[in-house]
Amino acid sequence: MHFSQKIGLILGPFVFLILINLPFNLLANQADEVIAVALWMVIWWITDAVSISVTALLPLVLFPLLKIMPITNVGANYGSPIIFLFFGGFIMALALEKVNLHKRIALNIIKITGTTPNKVVLGFMVATAFLSMWISNTASTVVMLPIAMSVIGLLLDDADGFTKIHQNFALCVMLGIAFSANAGGIATVIGTPPNSVMIGLLENEYNIQISFLKWMLIGVPFSATMIAISYLVLVKWMFPNKQLKFTASKSIIKAELDKLGAMGGKEKMVLIIFGITVFLWIFRTLINSIFPKLGLSDTIISMIGAISLFAIPFNIKEGDFILKWKDTSKLAWGILILFGGGLALAKGMSVSGIVDMVAKAIASSEISVLLTATLLILLMLFMTELMSNVALTAVLAPVVSGIAIGLEIPIIYLLIPVTMASSCAFMLPMATPPNAIVFASGYIKVHEMARVGFILNITSVALLVILFQFIIPFIF
Repeated sequence: MHFSQKIGLILGPFVFLILINLPFNLLANQADEVIAVALWMVIWWITDAVSISVTALLPLVLFPLLKIMPITNVGANYGSPIIFLFFGGFIMALALEKVNLHKRIALNIIKITGTTPNKVVLGFMVATAFLSMWISNTASTVVMLPIAMSVIGLLLDDADGFTKIHQNFALCVMLGIAFSANAGGIATVIGTPPNSVMIGLLENEYNIQISFLKWMLIGVPFSATMIAISYLVLVKWMFPNKQLKFTASKSIIKAELDKLGAMGGKEKMVLIIFGITVFLWIFRTLINSIFPKLGLSDTIISMIGAISLFAIPFNIKEGDFILKWKDTSKLAWGILILFGGGLALAKGMSVSGIVDMVAKAIASSEISVLLTATLLILLMLFMTELMSNVALTAVLAPVVSGIAIGLEIPIIYLLIPVTMASSCAFMLPMATPPNAIVFASGYIKVHEMARVGFILNITSVALLVILFQFIIPFIF
């Protein structure tokens, strides 16, 4: 256990006890108690004193004991529909991985994009981004890393050893995978956990619904723009591959595809179920308008897809199904609990009046709306370099909602760009799992990631401010 973890383990409950026993109120009695719980959670989240999912269970114990909310109300957040939307997404990702379909998709995308050094980099970035839209950015990076390592190893295996030009190519591939995994997840509701935390908060607290398709109208163009900028910054500016030539890449990708063989029955079945689910997500509002009694929601569609993978037999005689329950041992259950903790904390902030107090304080201040939005985007983006973006979104999203109310603008105008900012941490290895995974490859030094990452961080702030000012008001 690191020294910082030991300090955090003691500091969290210590700060909590001091705050709830103060002889005076900071804001109001209940609000102070919620702040005390939130600080305990933030300290444990930042220092990683215990698992972030265990920290997310604190409201389940502390809110009822402090009489902030009864346990039934707190517990309801851990079973929110948005958690089951993500659960269904996780199950489908599990099926894609089990039948190796994700690898086949990735290799085919790389095969299509071409074989010059820059096109190979682009192929890896497009493939990773596409996977990250549907499976977790961690899983998509884990899939792409061994493919990238073998491609780098075989393409650069020549007489003059590993030169500076080779180093540039390896850097572009590795950083390209991490950056496009981060940006690709923003494209869909299920692509990255902060999106779900935000959508859950909007549904639970404000009865505002954002459909799968409507999110994609903002998410896909933003992701594509960020990936295009990342690609240009990497290959044209920071680590150019001008003198590098190789001929082997087509045969390497073909060899990898040959290893997978022809597409099997199980892969086809998963592809059909996955395709139908995505189709229903995208055309849900149209289907509901044609069949008004149906009442499809994104969560119901997600669960239909998930249950189908367990319930539709691949071979009924042998009782062979795509997924068995034991496969769920690989599921990221902790993330689902983390969502619940975030929603419970948001509810506590709302019930205790903290969100209203923030709203009133902002309403009475003279700061411009654009400056406030820019500062919040910067705060979220640079803080997420140091702590879990899901945990950070869980803490900041309700406060940002209060600020939007105080500024008298629609909550989603402010909340969407600030939430997106939490997935734009490109600077440090510990900022996101993809950054950490590619850093472990050994091809990247911290200062190289930080240099490129800083440029991309500032670029994403500028894009998110444009999104806030012009695009979101136009779409919503």
